[in-house]
Amino acid sequence: MNGLARLMALGAISTAILPGAMAAQTAEPVFVNTLMPQPAQLTVGSGVLPISPNFTVATDKFHDQRLDDAIGWAMQRLKLQVGFVIQNAAPGAPAALLVSVDGPGEAVQGLDEDESYSLDITPQGAHLHAATDVGAIHGLETFLQLVQSSGQGFFLPAVSIQDSPRFRWRGLMIDCSRHFEPVGVIERTLDAMAAVKMNVFHWHLSDDQGFRIQSNIFPKLTEDGSDGLYYTQDQAREVVAYARGLGIRVVPEFDMPGHSTSWVVGYPDLASGPGPFSIERHFGVFDAVMDPTRDSTYQFLDKFIGEMAAIFPDEYMHIGGDENNGVEWKNNPRIQAFMRAHDLKDTAALQAYFNQRLLTILQKYHKKMIGWDEIMTPGLPKDVVVQSWRGFDSLAAGAKQGYSGILSAGYYLDHMVPASEYYRVDPVPANSNLTPEQASRILGGEACMWGEYVDPQIIDSRIWPRASAIAERLWSPQSVDNVDDMYRRLWVESLRIEALGLTQISQEAVSLRALAGSQQIDALQTLASILEPVDFDARSSWSDAHGVTTLTPLDHLVDALPPDPPSRHDFRELVSTYLQDPIGHPEQQTALITLFRSWAAAQPDLTDVMADAPLLGNALPRAEQLTQLSALGLEAVSYLSSGLPAPQGWKAQQLAVLDQAAQPIALTQFTVIQPLRDLVNEVQ
Repeated sequence: MNGLARLMALGAISTAILPGAMAAQTAEPVFVNTLMPQPAQLTVGSGVLPISPNFTVATDKFHDQRLDDAIGWAMQRLKLQVGFVIQNAAPGAPAALLVSVDGPGEAVQGLDEDESYSLDITPQGAHLHAATDVGAIHGLETFLQLVQSSGQGFFLPAVSIQDSPRFRWRGLMIDCSRHFEPVGVIERTLDAMAAVKMNVFHWHLSDDQGFRIQSNIFPKLTEDGSDGLYYTQDQAREVVAYARGLGIRVVPEFDMPGHSTSWVVGYPDLASGPGPFSIERHFGVFDAVMDPTRDSTYQFLDKFIGEMAAIFPDEYMHIGGDENNGVEWKNNPRIQAFMRAHDLKDTAALQAYFNQRLLTILQKYHKKMIGWDEIMTPGLPKDVVVQSWRGFDSLAAGAKQGYSGILSAGYYLDHMVPASEYYRVDPVPANSNLTPEQASRILGGEACMWGEYVDPQIIDSRIWPRASAIAERLWSPQSVDNVDDMYRRLWVESLRIEALGLTQISQEAVSLRALAGSQQIDALQTLASILEPVDFDARSSWSDAHGVTTLTPLDHLVDALPPDPPSRHDFRELVSTYLQDPIGHPEQQTALITLFRSWAAAQPDLTDVMADAPLLGNALPRAEQLTQLSALGLEAVSYLSSGLPAPQGWKAQQLAVLDQAAQPIALTQFTVIQPLRDLVNEVQ
């Protein structure tokens, strides 16, 4: 998304949804902390700095085009929030916001980039100071998150912030091989990443299902391996430049030697098996693997990596290295003879041989290797970074051996788990037995958006806002760990991110209207509000049984539903508070009764809509279950609030209803089952 498109997207969003709406409407403005991620140090002062048409911004010390663009973009966003233009201060005149930056930072942003900043706001003005452009970019995001409103207008609370990240690597991986994501999707994702201070975009560009980057030297990689869906080199350079403007590094991944079907479709001489090859349409682990015994393989990779090194300036290049099943190596007599001649006892040793030769090529082009757990073999140089999908124990073992690493296990967004579960995963748990030196080798973590079940229409809802919780875990102090407070701020942050032009909130209604073939979707939204997709394993099992491929449309109810909708946490909290004292909590009682009645009221229209919509038909039993859950909830609240016991057998009957409703239907599951169990179990 270019700058104009970004502004149009922002302009389409009402400022009423932005965080200022969270401030109390009182004579004395009250600071409501909705910052995400939470800063390292925050001190709240007294008073506020009003934001009026006289508000101006200026820089002193250093500035360059990147800093000027970052400030300009921040002020455009502020303008669209407050409703008037933010001017640059006249030369020599005082400014309401003064941005002081010491220097540009690294020519190519890297691990040692200084990302720290300080932000001091008083009733007299705001001062943002950073050592580098990158720190200033982070500070400007915090500045925008602090904007609030009261009955008197918009203001900034008086605060003093000293901020720097806990981890140096705070990444997001997007798999663009299994489903291609256009440049616009990538760039709006980068906008959201910058909003929560993520700093590494891991671009998964090749896998069995598609090769997604143009090569002028080897044009058949995309001619035969992409279905025509790939990034030109100019587009890739555009993404790199766009990311740099946001303080984000771009690390490309070219998966090898396994997950390489899309390589060998056009260049079968790379393969260890006889072929013929075609792009994989299904998901999983396949046999196709590069031949590590031929010099021609490394000559090919030398030319390819040299070409890609000129496009991607980051010091790291990801080589994948995972899930090679070794089948083709075991079944190739020539490769087996090579292994015996070189005293390579198994396919893992042969892959280590491949990695060593590949490493030499990367070093030739001044690149450092990063790969998944499987690359960590004896003899691998210590400057190789290991990305762990296996878990902390694997990551810690590498750190103890001297390897740097990043954690992805526990951060797989495609697994559809709640933000709270990601939030509890720490790259260096408080109870780890790592020494300080070993712990320092764990660079951070990376959320992973694997592409089996995402497309450009729904990918935002699969990443956001849950990735914001991961971003906070990687930036904020370890002591910032209150799940309830995280969720309070997460919903606000989701509104802010959608104002950047993302669609994680609006997509659900768009998809539901398409499914229903109607604008009248109130009843359908009532049901959808308490449903979410099943987890990755359940969906994969269903997909395998039903022949789902990369060509299968993602256009059913499960695809419309976001994972971890607000109902999951909010309903649990409502029930938990109510059960502390059912008779003494009339507000919670009223809220529950109102909610349960809304479920019952939706059922007639819901049945009509779903019965008439072919793509909703398999989920029709959910409409009847919604009525059952409504009746169950109302009866439970009636017994609990009156203190009267239920008839004999009532509890067992209701728990059986919940057991049935807990079963997946149309790859969906209710978010409210466990709190409803809690209600039923409390009835005498």
